[in-house]
Amino acid sequence: MAYYRSAGSIPPKRHTQHRTPEGGLYSEELMGEEGFSSDSSLLYHRGIPSAIVDATPWELPDQTLTENRPLKPLHLKLHTLFPGQEWKSSDVVNNRRLVLGNGDVRISYVAAGEASPLYRNAIGDECVYVESGEAVVETVFGALPARTGDYVILPRATTHRWVPKGPEPLRAYVIEANSHIAPPKRYLSRYGQLLEHAPYCERDLHGPAEPLLAEGTDVEVLVKHRGSRGVVGTRYVYPTHPFDVVGWDGCLYPYTFNISDFEPITGRVHQPPPVHQVFEGNNFVICNFVPRKVDYHPLAIPVPYYHSNVDSDEVMFYCGGNYEARKGSGIGQGSISLHPGGHSHGPQPGAVERSLGAEFFDELAVMVDTFRPLEIGEGGHASDDPGYAWTWAGRGPQS
Repeated sequence: MAYYRSAGSIPPKRHTQHRTPEGGLYSEELMGEEGFSSDSSLLYHRGIPSAIVDATPWELPDQTLTENRPLKPLHLKLHTLFPGQEWKSSDVVNNRRLVLGNGDVRISYVAAGEASPLYRNAIGDECVYVESGEAVVETVFGALPARTGDYVILPRATTHRWVPKGPEPLRAYVIEANSHIAPPKRYLSRYGQLLEHAPYCERDLHGPAEPLLAEGTDVEVLVKHRGSRGVVGTRYVYPTHPFDVVGWDGCLYPYTFNISDFEPITGRVHQPPPVHQVFEGNNFVICNFVPRKVDYHPLAIPVPYYHSNVDSDEVMFYCGGNYEARKGSGIGQGSISLHPGGHSHGPQPGAVERSLGAEFFDELAVMVDTFRPLEIGEGGHASDDPGYAWTWAGRGPQS
C-alpha cells in the first residue's frame, strides 16, 4: 500500500551517489512489485546485494498436497502437530507443517523455540499470524517485534529470520501467497490511503524504525522459489551479511498489525463475512472475527445462518474465546475447520437457540476464503479429526 516510510541514511535524491564515511559508494537496490509498476522501496547496502559465493539445493518441508476426496468438511487439531516439548527444537522456517494449499495460497502451522535461519520467500508475500508467544523478526529493513495477536506481513523476497523470545513456544499460523497481500481495495482511496470506513488505519501498522546492521562473512540464506514441479528451495551463501542496509525509503516493507486494533463492523442483523475482511491476495481473502457486540434487532439470530460456499472454500482458524456457532463439534483453541465449496455448513445443532438474546461474542478467529479448491497437506492429514463431518447429524457411516 502507498504509505511512505524512511529509516536510516539515504541521499536527498533517489538514484544519485550515496557515499560511505570513507568515500566509497553504497549499493542502491530497488525492491519493487509488478515490474516497476507498483509499490517499491530503495535500500542502500554496504556490500553488493547480488554477490553470492555458493548455491545448493535446499530440501523443503513436505509440500505434498492431496485432494479432499470424498469431499468432506474437516476439523484439524493443529496443536497436536507439536506435542510435548517438541517445539523447543523447532524453528519457524524449517519446521512449519503444510496443512492446506492450492495454486494461490499455502497454509502451514508451526510451534517454535529456536531462531530460524535467514530466509526469504521469492514466490509471494507471507502473512504470519502469531497465535501465542513473542518474537523478533529481523529483516533487511530492520527489526519487528511480534507478539500474540500480531499479523506479520512480509513482502515477497524480504530476507528475514524469526527469533522467538521468552519461555513459551512461538505458535504461528503461516499464510503463504503466490501473490501480494494487501488491505482490501475497497478500504483504500485511489491514492492508497486507508479510508474512514476501513476497520483500521495507518496508525495501527508498525514497520521497522531503524536499520538492523549486522556483520558476517559466508552467510547462508534459504530461498523458497518456483520450480518446474512446484515449490522448491535453494541455499545461497553470501560473502557479506544481507543485513548491511544503512538506510531505506519507500512504500514496500514488512509491518505488523495486531488483531486487537481491528474495529469490528456490526449491524442490527447478522453481518456477512466481508465486513470482517482484513487483507486480500490473488484468489483469496483473509478475515478476522474479533470480540464484538452482536446483532441488536429484537428478533436477531446472532450466529451465522446456514450457507453454501458456492465459489470458495472457507478455512477458519480458532485462536481465542468461544466460537458460539461451533459448540458441540469438538473445535477449540488451535483448531482449523475447512468447509469446502459444494458443502452447505453453518451452526452446530442447538447453537441457534443458545445464541438468542446474546449481546456480545467473545471469540477470536482468522478466516481464509479461497476461490480455488484447497487440498490437504501432510500436516492436515496428521491432525485430522475423522468424526467432524458427521457432527451436524450426530451419526456417521460407522454408527
